[in-house]
Amino acid sequence: MRWKTADYTGWGRVHRATGQLARPERESTLEALIAEEPSPAIGMCRSYGDTCLNDGGHAIDMTRMDRVLSFDAKTGVIEVEGGCQIGELARLFAPQGWLPAVMPGTGFATVAGCIANDVHGKNHHGIGSFGQHVISLTLLNGDKKQVISPKRSAGLLKATVGGLGQTGVIASAKLQMIPCKGDVMMVTERRIEGWDEFLAALDGSKATYTVGWIDATAKGDDLGRGILEEGETGAGLVPKPKKSRSVPFNAPGFALSKPVVRLFNKLYYSRVPKSGRTTVKPISDFFFPLDAIHDWNRLYGKRGFHQFQCVVPIAQADALREMLERIANSGLASPLAVLKRMGEGRGGYMSFPMEGYTLAVDFPNRTGAKDLIQSLIDMTEAAGGRIYLAKDSVATGPQVKPMYPEFADYQAEVQKADPDGHYITDIIRRLDLRSKS
Repeated sequence: MRWKTADYTGWGRVHRATGQLARPERESTLEALIAEEPSPAIGMCRSYGDTCLNDGGHAIDMTRMDRVLSFDAKTGVIEVEGGCQIGELARLFAPQGWLPAVMPGTGFATVAGCIANDVHGKNHHGIGSFGQHVISLTLLNGDKKQVISPKRSAGLLKATVGGLGQTGVIASAKLQMIPCKGDVMMVTERRIEGWDEFLAALDGSKATYTVGWIDATAKGDDLGRGILEEGETGAGLVPKPKKSRSVPFNAPGFALSKPVVRLFNKLYYSRVPKSGRTTVKPISDFFFPLDAIHDWNRLYGKRGFHQFQCVVPIAQADALREMLERIANSGLASPLAVLKRMGEGRGGYMSFPMEGYTLAVDFPNRTGAKDLIQSLIDMTEAAGGRIYLAKDSVATGPQVKPMYPEFADYQAEVQKADPDGHYITDIIRRLDLRSKS
């Protein structure tokens, strides 16, 4: 039997689904499934909200379709099946001098998932988003099989990149990798004492990879303090990666109470000497620091968590500061908060990035969190920014649609590709992204 009933959830575990899942291992099986029952695809379910869910319907689990189909060691062009994981590509090809051009915060993300959400990484300011490095992809829709590229079906490609899976199933993709010096990272860490200093440090950084951890509980003169990490690939003796651990059960509510989070953040900030430090790390430890803790989402307890991530234009940095003040005063933030500088690059009509500053903060799913996030979304819209749909779990359609100026182009292409709504998922229903109204 191809279809089996299964329960599944996004990484935040706030939204859940029950439905019929199929797990093909070959493209021929995938083609037969889609011709018989056109259904949205899912991967490792590492998007935080309901992007990967189709409650009450069918979905195709692509995780067994994870093969490398071809690789050109001279040019760095690689073709992979949609279920191939980014971390596995880094592990296999960094020793050969090549890395995926863009890597998100988890190596468990699949290539198709990276395309459908047009993910960004620690080098977005210099190299843009994942979708900009897609040479072509194979898209399955009903009994149709199309190879699309920027030169062939450009509009359809822009609706597919960042398009949340609404144009069909990405069976495989050809990507341009980028050269790297080896499979280690030279990482410089330094303390940043406050908000203005943090923005200046991000603006002035010349590093290929930059990311900032920010203390979302700090107030007053300490508002915006954190740690800036700057990284470059290198060669040499590879340190041992962190030993994998796991969270075996749901943590109790007090584990992320205000006093615990405040203490953790203080200690985490202090772990870097005032003078800063430079260390050598395995590539996985730098790009995917939480992957070494399996099931870390259980730290938020059985009710799960939300993540809010926004980007605002450079000129609206004060609006982002106001958001951080509101977060700090709420007492709801977790230790996971990130600040980055973004460039202009984006690959699709519904791609998240814009030039500016992006803030991402996790919140345990407790009283007040949804109201807080709703207010932050409204502040983002007022500042001319947008939220990241791969992380969202609470926004509404009227909030989201004005944030994406090419939304009408996206809708038109999706309507042509899927007029019968076979690929509609929970997030599309929640945000009403397929409605003509």
